[in-house]
Amino acid sequence: MPQKQELENKTMHNNQKKIAVINDLAGFGRCSLAVSMPVISYLGVQCCPVPTSIFSNHTGFPEYFFDDYTRHMDAYTEKWRKLGLKFEGIASGFLGSKEQIGMVLRFVEEFRSHRTKVIIDPVMGDHGRIYATYTEEMCREMQRLLAYADIVTPNLTECCKLTGTPYKESGWKKKELFGMAQALSGQGPDKVVITGIPQGGFIANYVLEKGQEPKLFRTHKAGTERSGTGDVFASIIAADAVNGVAFDRSVKKASGFVKKCILKSEEMGIPRTDGVCFEEILHSLPRS
Repeated sequence: MPQKQELENKTMHNNQKKIAVINDLAGFGRCSLAVSMPVISYLGVQCCPVPTSIFSNHTGFPEYFFDDYTRHMDAYTEKWRKLGLKFEGIASGFLGSKEQIGMVLRFVEEFRSHRTKVIIDPVMGDHGRIYATYTEEMCREMQRLLAYADIVTPNLTECCKLTGTPYKESGWKKKELFGMAQALSGQGPDKVVITGIPQGGFIANYVLEKGQEPKLFRTHKAGTERSGTGDVFASIIAADAVNGVAFDRSVKKASGFVKKCILKSEEMGIPRTDGVCFEEILHSLPRS
């Protein structure tokens, strides 16, 4: 009888759509898991966090507490294995070491099924510079991870690094963007969005989906850059993928919502380090 009940529970655990999100957790500063959990949940999908590290606040502040969670990650996910959990989505964000990238690879191999969408946000750098913590070996491992992705959401810097393209701050032509997006898609993902492309007074996102015409979406620049905007964007993309929202619609929705969050944060006088006040306007985010 206990075995029968256990089998029934394993089935019932999977009655609701779930996304496993592998990222760090910062208690203050609105980034990573602290963003993904409320945004994905609001969009009607259970967010199951896999913490890679714990921060009191993100590293954009002068001081912070930090605890590396790498040594616990396999034991943590082992319990999910015993529960028989299945996921409609697996998403990863910032990964702090080669070992953590390897753990994501193993997690995808074990928990992915025919119904799982894998969303990789290769958080590696910005403004033409790769983060100091990111080694060349980690960059190569990230390229390996792309082969497992259904959707990849690099910014311009990350896209250049992953495709071996020289970075430039502006002057990108559609042909150049198409070449990079196609190179990324050739490594595995069916869907690619290159984010944060400067175009004068606009910021653009370049969208490539296999079997469809590429698209370039532009929005007027708003306010100042803030921590966590990429996490808001990627969380919407991940939840929408599980919910069956068209990819181009999802990209437009995500970029528009990020802009609204930035404007609201400016209106409230929130410091840049504190991220974006998505809580104030989350109710306005379309669920489809």
